[in-house]
Amino acid sequence: SRSIGTEKKIKSITTYNMSSPLQELFDQAGEAIDGTDIYREILNSESDKENKVKEQAIYKLGEIYAKNGQADLLGQLLTEIRPFFSKIPKAKTAKIVRELIDFISTLPDTLELQIELCNESIEWAKQEKRTFLRHRIQTKLAQLYYQAEKHAEGLEIITPLLKEVKKLDDKALLVEINLVESKIQHALRDIPRAKASLTAARTAATAIYCPPRLQGTIDMQSGTLHAEEKDYKTAYSYFFESFEGYNSLDDSKNAIKALKYMLLCKIMINKAADVHSILSGKLALTYNGNDVDAMVAVANAHRERSIHKFEKALEQYNDELKNDDIIERHLTELYDTMLQQNLCRLIEPFSCVEVSHVAELIGLEVSLVEKKLSQMILDKKFHGILDQNEGSLTLYEPPTSSSTYEASLEVISNMNRVVDSLFERAKEIN
Repeated sequence: SRSIGTEKKIKSITTYNMSSPLQELFDQAGEAIDGTDIYREILNSESDKENKVKEQAIYKLGEIYAKNGQADLLGQLLTEIRPFFSKIPKAKTAKIVRELIDFISTLPDTLELQIELCNESIEWAKQEKRTFLRHRIQTKLAQLYYQAEKHAEGLEIITPLLKEVKKLDDKALLVEINLVESKIQHALRDIPRAKASLTAARTAATAIYCPPRLQGTIDMQSGTLHAEEKDYKTAYSYFFESFEGYNSLDDSKNAIKALKYMLLCKIMINKAADVHSILSGKLALTYNGNDVDAMVAVANAHRERSIHKFEKALEQYNDELKNDDIIERHLTELYDTMLQQNLCRLIEPFSCVEVSHVAELIGLEVSLVEKKLSQMILDKKFHGILDQNEGSLTLYEPPTSSSTYEASLEVISNMNRVVDSLFERAKEIN
């Protein structure tokens, strides 16, 4: 009996060690300097038994083309392997298509190519009646339209897609679609609808296992919408959760973005001193670079209430600060607030002062200072008159409201009620 068991073990080991011809080719391609031709030979093979090897060959080809910056060949590969999709499960098909499009997204200036490939793949999926795949490619296309700032086209795809997916009750896909819709509505400055879409995404996410990357995206969007409502404390907590999630995934790109938003929230609530303590933490230390330096420069300028240092930081770190719409929008508000505070502090000792003198004190152009002062008068930040002929600003003490008028109005109102009551009683007697 021992000899029979030993023979079985030997047979199983030899069977395991025997690799197929396609597997041997795949191993050769891995050892070769450029294995593209060998990977293509594997894909062109007529063998239907080694689909797993062919899948691996597709991913390897995609990696090579992405590494070499060959976006056109990646698109061509996606078209060429469509006959192979009929031989593998639909879920794997969707994964391969999305992976190849993601490979293209790593290359610069390929957004239009990605949109074109998605549209072609959607038409093919409709012809082949692959609803599962079509839904996922349409979600990806809506996300690409958002990145390309084609928000109307993105909503045209999402509206009917949501209805279809709700009928199928695909919770995982519903989370992604609602998130994309929330981002598009936020970009269109429709905050109520953006919040409604985000709430729908969070509701769907509670019913399924939410992957860390998707949860990080939800937290990032939640923080963004809270920041829009000036609730920076809550926004900070969401950005912190997002940062921790991306950090655990080693996703440095999104982790740095979440860290920047965390620092922005601290600056906006006048806690610029906390920026340095956050950056000295164990997690944040690994993300030192221009992005973090840019936020530190802004924090230092805000702490010192220096308009010049603020402008210098914006100029020095233009790419890091102005290429992000969220940061640019909030820093514009912060600059406006700082300018108002500085102007109020400078004009406070005067009852009448020349605008050119104020501009000289703050170190800005006269036209800019004059425009800002007029805006502040209209917003009732202080009481005064701008004389453009003289180029001067006359300041007045804020008018004190007298309680006499309010008391008089209250007496008249009470008398009116008394007279009305007497009139009603007189009608009853008659």
